Amino acid sequence: MPELPEVETVMRGLDGHLTGRRIVRAILRRADIRWPVPPELPRVLTGATVKGFRRRGKFMLMQLDNGWSVLIHLGMSGRMLLDKPEATHEHLTIETEDGGRVGFVDPRRFGTLDLVRTVDEDSHKLLAGMGPEPLGNEFSGAYLAAAVEGRSAPIKAVLLDQRVVAGIGNIYANEALFRAGILPTRAAGKISRPRLEMLAQAVRATLIEAISAGGSSLRDYVQPSGELGYFQNAWKVYGRTGEPCERCPGPPACMGIRQITQSGRSTFYCPKTQR
Repeated sequence: MPELPEVETVMRGLDGHLTGRRIVRAILRRADIRWPVPPELPRVLTGATVKGFRRRGKFMLMQLDNGWSVLIHLGMSGRMLLDKPEATHEHLTIETEDGGRVGFVDPRRFGTLDLVRTVDEDSHKLLAGMGPEPLGNEFSGAYLAAAVEGRSAPIKAVLLDQRVVAGIGNIYANEALFRAGILPTRAAGKISRPRLEMLAQAVRATLIEAISAGGSSLRDYVQPSGELGYFQNAWKVYGRTGEPCERCPGPPACMGIRQITQSGRSTFYCPKTQR
């Protein structure tokens, strides 16, 4: 499933393509994707001008000049394709007055399309209760220290909890913990304040680098232009089971990157350099 860097990349592509443009036609081809799609969506879109975009966690919000926002979640296989011919499994098509075209394609139908009044975005049932954005000023070592106080849950599970911090998924939790030198299984409440500050900085740096690389292309994800992201080429631990850790001095001291399962998700770490 696309995580924050992939969603941010897609949102930026849509922003450059749609913001300031008037929608002249919207075609909805399914009444439901993961959940029912508001039947009035084409009517709300048609004739509206796109004012801008906002990302909240792994969700995108396309804000219109008529007071409505379209909430978009890509799910596991969703794509937003710009100026491409109609694709198989294209559930929503948007056409603009200057001839532009955007298609929402989702073969596995785990994505989401919904309408919400722009002023009520943060109270939408899928957004309410989310933690701070990891790239925002509210997210810091001090915030993490307060959030994990007294908690015995593994630190990786805490990072994946959208109520604690919005948008971090499995790939970037693994990568940030490696960068900070923290063991993913470490009890969150047992981590010192200075190390939590390092973790907050590692999360921010990892996400910024991933966004600059266009995200990580894994299975279905592509940028709106159709190009692949390439941050997967910079992964330090994710998917690298048995490979040497770049921080270790090499064999025989290097134990190799290990893989375990936590709450049904694969965790990758270096047993030598993470503690």
